[in-house]
Amino acid sequence: MDYIETLRKQLQAMAEGFVASLPSFAIALLILFVTWILARFATRIADALVGRTEVRASLRNLMDTLVNLAIWVMGLMIAAIVVFPDLTAASLLAGLGLGAVAIGFAFQDIFENFFAGVLIMVRTKMRIGDVIVCEGISGKVEHISLRETHVRKLSGELTLVPNSMLFKNPVEILTDESERRHEVVVGVSYDTNLDHAADVIRRAVEGLDVVLASKGVDIFAQEFNSSSVDFLVRWWAGSSPRDAWETKDKVIRAIKAALDDAGIEIPFPYVTHTFKETVPVTQLDGNRRGFAER
Repeated sequence: MDYIETLRKQLQAMAEGFVASLPSFAIALLILFVTWILARFATRIADALVGRTEVRASLRNLMDTLVNLAIWVMGLMIAAIVVFPDLTAASLLAGLGLGAVAIGFAFQDIFENFFAGVLIMVRTKMRIGDVIVCEGISGKVEHISLRETHVRKLSGELTLVPNSMLFKNPVEILTDESERRHEVVVGVSYDTNLDHAADVIRRAVEGLDVVLASKGVDIFAQEFNSSSVDFLVRWWAGSSPRDAWETKDKVIRAIKAALDDAGIEIPFPYVTHTFKETVPVTQLDGNRRGFAER
Protein backbone atom coordinates (compact mmCIF):
# COMPACT_ATOMS: atom_id res chain seq x y z
CA MET A 1 0.00 0.00 0.00
CA ASP A 2 1.26 3.44 -0.98
CA TYR A 3 0.75 5.37 2.28
CA ILE A 4 2.05 8.60 0.82
CA GLU A 5 -0.43 8.49 -2.05
CA THR A 6 -3.29 7.69 0.31
CA LEU A 7 -2.35 10.60 2.58
CA ARG A 8 -2.09 12.91 -0.43
CA LYS A 9 -5.55 11.95 -1.64
CA GLN A 10 -7.04 12.51 1.83
CA LEU A 11 -5.42 15.91 2.18
CA GLN A 12 -6.59 16.83 -1.29
CA ALA A 13 -10.15 15.78 -0.46
CA MET A 14 -10.05 17.80 2.74
CA ALA A 15 -8.78 20.86 0.90
CA GLU A 16 -11.47 20.51 -1.77
CA GLY A 17 -14.12 20.13 0.95
CA PHE A 18 -12.83 23.21 2.73
CA VAL A 19 -12.90 25.25 -0.48
CA ALA A 20 -16.39 23.99 -1.24
CA SER A 21 -17.57 25.04 2.23
CA LEU A 22 -16.09 28.55 2.02
CA PRO A 23 -19.38 30.07 0.81
CA SER A 24 -21.13 28.49 3.80
CA PHE A 25 -18.52 29.93 6.18
CA ALA A 26 -18.90 33.34 4.56
CA ILE A 27 -22.68 33.18 4.98
CA ALA A 28 -22.27 32.08 8.60
CA LEU A 29 -19.95 35.02 9.30
CA LEU A 30 -22.48 37.34 7.68
CA ILE A 31 -25.20 35.86 9.88
CA LEU A 32 -23.08 36.46 12.98
CA PHE A 33 -22.44 40.06 11.91
CA VAL A 34 -26.18 40.62 11.40
CA THR A 35 -26.81 38.98 14.78
CA TRP A 36 -24.39 41.42 16.44
CA ILE A 37 -26.18 44.38 14.84
CA LEU A 38 -29.62 43.04 15.77
CA ALA A 39 -28.52 42.40 19.35
CA ARG A 40 -27.30 45.99 19.74
CA PHE A 41 -30.45 47.49 18.24
CA ALA A 42 -32.72 45.17 20.23
CA THR A 43 -30.95 46.14 23.46
CA ARG A 44 -31.40 49.83 22.66
CA ILE A 45 -35.08 49.31 21.84
CA ALA A 46 -35.58 47.39 25.08
CA ASP A 47 -33.86 50.21 26.98
CA ALA A 48 -36.10 52.77 25.33
CA LEU A 49 -39.27 50.82 26.11
CA VAL A 50 -38.31 49.97 29.69
CA GLY A 51 -36.99 53.48 30.31
CA ARG A 52 -40.52 54.83 30.05
CA THR A 53 -41.57 52.70 33.00
CA GLU A 54 -40.52 52.70 36.66
CA VAL A 55 -38.61 49.42 36.41
CA ARG A 56 -35.57 49.21 38.68
CA ALA A 57 -32.10 49.52 37.14
CA SER A 58 -31.12 45.96 38.07
CA LEU A 59 -34.24 44.53 36.42
CA ARG A 60 -33.58 46.67 33.35
CA ASN A 61 -30.08 45.17 33.10
CA LEU A 62 -31.58 41.69 33.35
CA MET A 63 -34.02 42.37 30.49
CA ASP A 64 -31.24 43.73 28.31
CA THR A 65 -29.10 40.66 29.01
CA LEU A 66 -31.92 38.21 28.26
CA VAL A 67 -32.80 39.96 24.99
CA ASN A 68 -29.14 39.99 23.96
CA LEU A 69 -28.71 36.32 24.91
CA ALA A 70 -31.83 35.18 23.05
CA ILE A 71 -30.78 36.89 19.81
CA TRP A 72 -27.24 35.48 20.02
CA VAL A 73 -28.52 31.93 20.63
CA MET A 74 -30.77 32.14 17.59
CA GLY A 75 -27.99 33.60 15.44
CA LEU A 76 -25.48 30.95 16.47
CA MET A 77 -27.98 28.16 15.77
CA ILE A 78 -28.73 29.50 12.28
CA ALA A 79 -25.01 29.92 11.53
CA ALA A 80 -24.29 26.35 12.70
CA ILE A 81 -27.05 24.94 10.47
CA VAL A 82 -25.67 26.87 7.46
CA VAL A 83 -22.13 25.53 8.01
CA PHE A 84 -23.31 21.96 8.71
CA PRO A 85 -26.33 21.30 6.44
CA ASP A 86 -26.95 17.87 7.97
CA LEU A 87 -27.50 19.50 11.35
CA THR A 88 -31.16 20.06 12.18
CA ALA A 89 -32.70 22.27 14.81
CA ALA A 90 -33.92 19.22 16.76
CA SER A 91 -30.47 17.57 16.82
CA LEU A 92 -28.86 20.89 17.71
CA LEU A 93 -31.22 21.39 20.65
CA ALA A 94 -30.60 17.81 21.80
CA GLY A 95 -26.86 18.37 21.62
CA LEU A 96 -27.19 21.62 23.51
CA GLY A 97 -29.15 19.81 26.21
CA LEU A 98 -26.46 17.17 26.73
CA GLY A 99 -23.76 19.80 26.54
CA ALA A 100 -25.58 21.95 29.08
CA VAL A 101 -25.64 19.06 31.56
CA ALA A 102 -21.91 18.45 31.16
CA ILE A 103 -21.09 22.16 31.36
CA GLY A 104 -23.38 22.52 34.36
CA PHE A 105 -21.39 19.98 36.33
CA ALA A 106 -18.07 21.47 35.24
CA PHE A 107 -19.04 25.07 35.99
CA GLN A 108 -21.42 24.60 38.90
CA ASP A 109 -20.26 27.68 40.82
CA ILE A 110 -20.56 29.92 37.75
CA PHE A 111 -24.13 28.80 37.05
CA GLU A 112 -24.99 29.13 40.74
CA ASN A 113 -23.88 32.77 40.66
CA PHE A 114 -25.73 33.25 37.35
CA PHE A 115 -29.10 32.06 38.64
CA ALA A 116 -28.54 33.87 41.95
CA GLY A 117 -27.93 37.05 39.95
CA VAL A 118 -31.19 36.58 38.04
CA LEU A 119 -33.13 36.12 41.29
CA ILE A 120 -31.44 39.12 42.92
CA MET A 121 -32.37 41.30 39.95
CA VAL A 122 -35.98 40.09 39.99
CA ARG A 123 -36.66 40.58 43.69
CA THR A 124 -37.82 43.98 44.85
CA LYS A 125 -35.30 44.49 47.66
CA MET A 126 -31.64 45.50 47.45
CA ARG A 127 -31.65 48.09 44.72
CA ILE A 128 -28.65 49.80 43.16
CA GLY A 129 -27.63 52.60 45.53
CA ASP A 130 -28.59 50.74 48.72
CA VAL A 131 -26.07 50.43 51.55
CA ILE A 132 -25.85 46.79 52.66
CA VAL A 133 -24.02 44.60 55.17
CA CYS A 134 -23.43 40.89 54.46
CA GLU A 135 -20.90 38.50 56.00
CA GLY A 136 -18.62 41.32 57.13
CA ILE A 137 -18.84 43.17 53.79
CA SER A 138 -20.51 46.57 53.92
CA GLY A 139 -20.90 49.33 51.36
CA LYS A 140 -23.03 50.81 48.62
CA VAL A 141 -24.35 48.63 45.78
CA GLU A 142 -23.04 50.12 42.52
CA HIS A 143 -23.81 47.43 39.94
CA ILE A 144 -25.52 44.03 39.78
CA SER A 145 -24.45 41.68 36.98
CA LEU A 146 -25.41 38.07 36.31
CA ARG A 147 -22.31 36.77 38.10
CA GLU A 148 -21.29 39.30 40.75
CA THR A 149 -22.38 42.43 42.58
CA HIS A 150 -20.15 45.48 42.90
CA VAL A 151 -20.19 46.87 46.45
CA ARG A 152 -18.32 50.12 47.07
CA LYS A 153 -17.08 50.38 50.66
CA LEU A 154 -17.67 53.64 52.50
CA SER A 155 -13.88 54.12 52.55
CA GLY A 156 -13.77 53.97 48.73
CA GLU A 157 -12.61 50.43 47.96
CA LEU A 158 -14.61 48.27 45.53
CA THR A 159 -15.57 44.71 46.52
CA LEU A 160 -16.74 42.17 43.93
CA VAL A 161 -19.18 39.90 45.75
CA PRO A 162 -20.40 36.61 44.20
CA ASN A 163 -24.16 36.68 43.76
CA SER A 164 -24.57 33.30 45.46
CA MET A 165 -23.13 34.79 48.67
CA LEU A 166 -25.72 37.60 48.70
CA PHE A 167 -28.52 35.18 47.87
CA LYS A 168 -27.74 32.45 50.43
CA ASN A 169 -26.76 34.65 53.39
CA PRO A 170 -28.74 37.25 55.35
CA VAL A 171 -28.29 40.75 53.91
CA GLU A 172 -28.91 43.80 56.08
CA ILE A 173 -30.12 46.73 53.96
CA LEU A 174 -29.46 49.94 55.88
CA THR A 175 -31.18 52.23 53.37
CA ASP A 176 -34.31 50.17 52.66
CA GLU A 177 -36.25 53.03 54.27
CA SER A 178 -35.34 56.71 54.20
CA GLU A 179 -35.37 56.86 58.02
CA ARG A 180 -34.02 54.61 60.77
CA ARG A 181 -33.35 54.71 64.49
CA HIS A 182 -29.97 55.62 66.00
CA GLU A 183 -28.74 55.41 69.57
CA VAL A 184 -26.01 56.50 71.97
CA VAL A 185 -25.23 55.78 75.64
CA VAL A 186 -24.88 58.71 78.09
CA GLY A 187 -23.66 58.33 81.69
CA VAL A 188 -24.41 60.67 84.60
CA SER A 189 -23.02 60.65 88.14
CA TYR A 190 -24.72 58.73 90.94
CA ASP A 191 -25.74 61.86 92.85
CA THR A 192 -27.81 63.10 89.88
CA ASN A 193 -31.60 63.22 89.91
CA LEU A 194 -32.33 60.78 87.08
CA ASP A 195 -35.72 62.25 86.17
CA HIS A 196 -34.16 65.69 85.81
CA ALA A 197 -31.24 64.32 83.77
CA ALA A 198 -33.59 62.44 81.45
CA ASP A 199 -35.65 65.59 80.90
CA VAL A 200 -32.52 67.64 80.09
CA ILE A 201 -31.31 65.03 77.60
CA ARG A 202 -34.75 64.76 75.97
CA ARG A 203 -35.08 68.52 75.43
CA ALA A 204 -31.55 68.71 74.03
CA VAL A 205 -32.19 65.96 71.46
CA GLU A 206 -35.67 67.07 70.46
CA GLY A 207 -34.39 70.59 69.78
CA LEU A 208 -32.18 69.43 66.89
CA ASP A 209 -33.36 69.91 63.30
CA VAL A 210 -31.74 66.64 62.13
CA VAL A 211 -33.80 64.57 64.59
CA LEU A 212 -37.32 63.48 63.60
CA ALA A 213 -39.09 64.62 66.76
CA SER A 214 -42.43 63.41 65.36
CA LYS A 215 -41.27 59.82 65.89
CA GLY A 216 -40.27 60.50 69.47
CA VAL A 217 -37.05 60.36 71.46
CA ASP A 218 -36.54 57.46 73.87
CA ILE A 219 -34.56 57.91 77.11
CA PHE A 220 -34.06 54.72 79.11
CA ALA A 221 -32.05 54.29 82.30
CA GLN A 222 -30.09 51.28 81.21
CA GLU A 223 -27.35 50.23 83.61
CA PHE A 224 -25.51 50.87 86.89
CA ASN A 225 -21.98 51.29 85.63
CA SER A 226 -18.79 51.48 87.70
CA SER A 227 -18.84 55.27 87.93
CA SER A 228 -22.16 56.32 86.40
CA VAL A 229 -25.78 55.52 85.74
CA ASP A 230 -26.09 55.00 81.99
CA PHE A 231 -28.96 56.22 79.81
CA LEU A 232 -29.75 54.73 76.40
CA VAL A 233 -30.80 57.59 74.11
CA ARG A 234 -32.62 56.63 70.87
CA TRP A 235 -33.89 58.87 68.07
CA TRP A 236 -34.92 58.72 64.41
CA ALA A 237 -33.04 60.36 61.52
CA GLY A 238 -31.88 59.67 57.97
CA SER A 239 -30.83 56.10 57.11
CA SER A 240 -27.63 56.74 55.14
CA PRO A 241 -24.27 56.24 56.91
CA ARG A 242 -23.54 59.94 56.45
CA ASP A 243 -26.80 60.84 58.21
CA ALA A 244 -25.92 58.45 61.03
CA TRP A 245 -22.53 60.06 61.69
CA GLU A 246 -23.78 63.63 61.36
CA THR A 247 -26.81 63.18 63.62
CA LYS A 248 -24.82 61.28 66.24
CA ASP A 249 -22.23 64.06 66.27
CA LYS A 250 -24.89 66.75 66.78
CA VAL A 251 -26.76 64.73 69.39
CA ILE A 252 -23.63 64.11 71.47
CA ARG A 253 -22.64 67.78 71.28
CA ALA A 254 -26.12 68.93 72.25
CA ILE A 255 -26.37 66.50 75.19
CA LYS A 256 -22.92 67.50 76.48
CA ALA A 257 -23.79 71.21 76.31
CA ALA A 258 -27.20 70.70 77.96
CA LEU A 259 -25.77 68.63 80.83
CA ASP A 260 -23.02 71.20 81.41
CA ASP A 261 -25.57 74.02 81.55
CA ALA A 262 -27.67 72.01 84.01
CA GLY A 263 -24.66 71.30 86.22
CA ILE A 264 -24.94 67.55 85.68
CA GLU A 265 -21.64 65.73 85.71
CA ILE A 266 -20.60 63.13 83.13
CA PRO A 267 -18.10 61.20 85.29
CA PHE A 268 -14.87 59.61 84.20
CA PRO A 269 -14.88 55.82 84.48
CA TYR A 270 -12.96 54.42 87.40
CA VAL A 271 -9.71 52.73 86.39
CA THR A 272 -8.64 49.72 88.40
CA HIS A 273 -4.84 49.59 88.75
CA THR A 274 -2.96 46.38 89.41
CA PHE A 275 -0.01 46.90 91.75
CA LYS A 276 2.89 44.46 91.78
CA GLU A 277 4.85 43.64 94.93
CA THR A 278 8.28 42.05 94.92
CA VAL A 279 9.11 39.49 97.55
CA PRO A 280 12.40 37.68 98.05
CA VAL A 281 12.70 34.18 96.78
CA THR A 282 15.23 32.08 98.55
CA GLN A 283 15.46 29.47 95.84
CA LEU A 284 15.32 29.98 92.11
CA ASP A 285 17.80 27.43 90.87
CA GLY A 286 18.84 26.10 94.24
CA ASN A 287 21.64 28.62 94.88
CA ARG A 288 20.68 32.17 93.77
CA ARG A 289 18.50 34.74 95.45
CA GLY A 290 15.97 36.69 93.45
CA PHE A 291 12.61 38.44 93.47
CA ALA A 292 9.23 37.37 92.24
CA GLU A 293 6.13 39.45 91.48
CA ARG A 294 2.76 38.85 92.93
